[in-house]
Amino acid sequence: MKIILHVWRQENVRAPGRMVRYEATDVNPDMSFLEMLDVVNEDLVSGREAPIAFDHDCREGICGSCGFMINGVAHGGHKGTTVCQLHMRHFSDGDELHLEPFRAAAFPVIRDLVIDRSAFDRIIAAGGFVSVSTGSAPDGNAIPVPKDIADRAMDAAACIGCGACVAACPNASASLFTGAKLSHLNLLPQGHAERSQRTLRIVARTREELFGSCTNIGECEAVCPKEIKLEVIARMNRSYLRARFLG
Repeated sequence: MKIILHVWRQENVRAPGRMVRYEATDVNPDMSFLEMLDVVNEDLVSGREAPIAFDHDCREGICGSCGFMINGVAHGGHKGTTVCQLHMRHFSDGDELHLEPFRAAAFPVIRDLVIDRSAFDRIIAAGGFVSVSTGSAPDGNAIPVPKDIADRAMDAAACIGCGACVAACPNASASLFTGAKLSHLNLLPQGHAERSQRTLRIVARTREELFGSCTNIGECEAVCPKEIKLEVIARMNRSYLRARFLG
């Protein structure tokens, strides 16, 4: 089948960008979306044009590297699906698709569809650690963890930090990301000792990175490829209020 692509092309962070039209012909419905872009790039390179830059790594929906807007929706809008897991069989012959990078002040465009997500790394560095020497890895069963706590922590830990929640939010809020990280660190008994300090540090760093505030619109949950629930934001808010006013 044939797909018409309108792709955001931007040489670097300072250069102006624009939408450029491409035609992807002989698209196999079993291709992933990134494989389709690989084929388009092969044609561009053959014609001595610069290939479309986009992030990718594992291509298994695990690393969080890939991600851009497809017709205005992060990752294309299919539930629980990253761009690398999205297949061309979800589209029809002759479809026109508009591809743009995630838009947020905290995610500057590096080139084309590639953005700088290092703000997420700095948020994790602010609180995603313990300040004591833990030595070698302890036995997994050394500290009993109730199953409901373990389940909630693991559900939150599924966050891959792709940034879709920020791109979908009208406020460019990172609350779903920070809530997920704080949930999986704070819920487990190993994280209780520094729970208050961790929460205050991570929330403060999020504000410094120019992310917006959460107003409970819910777009973040709708586009999250790992289906992280809004409850992690409520849990983060409770933890912050407890840490801020009760210590």
